[in-house]
Amino acid sequence: MVCSHLLSRRVERRTHSVAMSGIGLLNEKSVHASSKEWYAQPEDQFEVAVDGFVIDIVRDDLLLEIQIGNLASIKSKLTSLARSHRIRLIYPVALGKNIMRTLQSLIRHTLLFSFLLLLGCTRADSSDSRTNIVLIMTDDQGYGDFGFTGNPVIQTPHLDSMARGGVQMTTFYVSPVCAPTRASLLTGRYNYRTRVVDTYVSRAMMDAEEVTIAEVLQSKDYSTGIFGKWHLGDNYPMRPQDQGFDEVLVHRGGGIGQPSDPVGAEGKYTDPILLHNGELIQTQGFCTDVYFDYALEWIEERHESGEPFFAYIPTNAPHDPFHDVPEDLLAEYRRMDLSDDQFPQYRGHPLPSRDDLDIRARTYAMITNIDDNIGRLFDSLETLDLIDNTIVVFLTDNGSSGRRYIGGFRGGKSSVYEGGIRTPLLLHWPPRLKAGFMSDRVTAHIDVMPTLLDMLNIEPPEAVQLDGRSFFDLATGESTEWPARSLVIQTHRGEVPVRYHHFMIRDDRWKLVHHSGFGREKFEGELNLELYDLLADPYEEFDVAAEFPEVVARLRDEYDRWFDDVSSTRPDNYGKMRIHVGTHHESPTVLTHQDWQQINRFSWGSAEAIGFWDIEVTADDSYDILVRFPKAVSGGLVTLSVDSVSQTGTAPSGSSQFLFEDVPLQTGPARLMATVDDGTLTAGAWQIEIQR
Repeated sequence: MVCSHLLSRRVERRTHSVAMSGIGLLNEKSVHASSKEWYAQPEDQFEVAVDGFVIDIVRDDLLLEIQIGNLASIKSKLTSLARSHRIRLIYPVALGKNIMRTLQSLIRHTLLFSFLLLLGCTRADSSDSRTNIVLIMTDDQGYGDFGFTGNPVIQTPHLDSMARGGVQMTTFYVSPVCAPTRASLLTGRYNYRTRVVDTYVSRAMMDAEEVTIAEVLQSKDYSTGIFGKWHLGDNYPMRPQDQGFDEVLVHRGGGIGQPSDPVGAEGKYTDPILLHNGELIQTQGFCTDVYFDYALEWIEERHESGEPFFAYIPTNAPHDPFHDVPEDLLAEYRRMDLSDDQFPQYRGHPLPSRDDLDIRARTYAMITNIDDNIGRLFDSLETLDLIDNTIVVFLTDNGSSGRRYIGGFRGGKSSVYEGGIRTPLLLHWPPRLKAGFMSDRVTAHIDVMPTLLDMLNIEPPEAVQLDGRSFFDLATGESTEWPARSLVIQTHRGEVPVRYHHFMIRDDRWKLVHHSGFGREKFEGELNLELYDLLADPYEEFDVAAEFPEVVARLRDEYDRWFDDVSSTRPDNYGKMRIHVGTHHESPTVLTHQDWQQINRFSWGSAEAIGFWDIEVTADDSYDILVRFPKAVSGGLVTLSVDSVSQTGTAPSGSSQFLFEDVPLQTGPARLMATVDDGTLTAGAWQIEIQR
């Protein structure tokens, strides 16, 4: 695309020539705008064609200048510019000193213009509202779950093609579990700034004041849609439609097969019941197919209406459960040999001797189904002629669940070793990004939002403190400059982050780790810091903390400053969000174990689990409150408590729910809890519906 805001005029396509000393004739030729190569010509000619227009090069109206000082950099800069704007450049085999002197003479007249052309035109034109984004993130797909990362068994031809045809950021980091990654991805900030500190029991609800990339793009007249897994709060004001998304098709909670499933759709990956713009709907097909079906239809509608779009497709696959996967693909993988000796294990950490090959086949079936849908996406973009106007991004949310091939890295999901936090990041945008280019600079989930906004030439909101920064110049290959910084990843179970508990910090070379266990709320005993030289030891096989105490001390100090900073983002920084009840935005309000606070130590999905919800009542009124029971309970004494006020009712034997009618609730914060006792078991409510 021509940067029309920089060019003083466009020249109509015509035969035109200008005589210049030392260069000869600059003649229009029959050139193809899609070409990106240099061609040798027998004559002393230099020509630029952009999108079917010829740009005049004259001393008083110079429309293309390069501020450089040698012939090699002229070729490099012009080649880069050509790739950015699909320009074909024709130049002679031998460029003499006269040409060099002439170009330098022309440059001196317009240095500032040259700078703007080179730097401004590599991003989307600010007047171009047609640059779209499709952001895809899968769930629990590890680094080794792709053909392009060395897996010789798994079938991912479309992602492999995307890797070949786009850009790979090969040293890219995410959090070790899903909700923290999602918060960082969508806000460009460390998740500890957003109140998201865990994945469940009220600690995955993102502060409603956080500004997401969807909200920024929505403010720029983009249509925004999410299709899949949100996992940052199921209720107002934390739902995706409250955080910048116009079109919403999602499941509740952290995944299908969890306590947040709608009644009658428990664990159904096929024909799931999903929330479509706040209303439960029955869908048909495997869940990943459904997300892409809706997304592709929505994209086509946006295209037909002339609206730029941001489509966020975060699948819940290949996350467990594994009982309901595409049967045809499962059959294919069951015919394959998936044993460990089929995978490269000559470097790094070998696979364990015991593994569940049936689970491996089921996981791979879901991954290949995702790949099939990515193929459908690219086919649709091609059909709609949107492939050049759409940035497609792919990543995963954390390392692989279960132990399978991960390229020799150590650890998996929930680990802060490389296998738990390294993921591929792929970018596809043919007019701007060179096919097959790779950058190994250290980047992360916090960098995606600023990068995408940079690619669209959109400034982030001034009031928002972003932790990430744009790596667009790295992705184009036009710059390798990446100012030094240290990246921190920390996540563990519990109410509040604990200093030094289950974290890593790394710079360009060194990585400091305290792998104290994601599943623990705090660590016990002495601080056991490990240090790895990732340039020499990318698989974390040799702890060199004792050899480099000064590096340990430096990185520990940097971590301390980071922890103090993110922990002081706002007053009561790690306080929990409250679910708003009684608004016109959501009725009924459905409360599930996903966002309750548990008061006993049973598994959150068990019948014995008991907990409460912190709510914010927005209107004095009478409310109907429906209490649903766990399946293990059949009737009995039902107790509903709102703060210190309780009421009871008796549910007949065999019943699965009980309705409290006309319960008075007063405006303000409240704590709501319900239990059912059938004489043999006292259980917490499975779900609660509140209707004003």
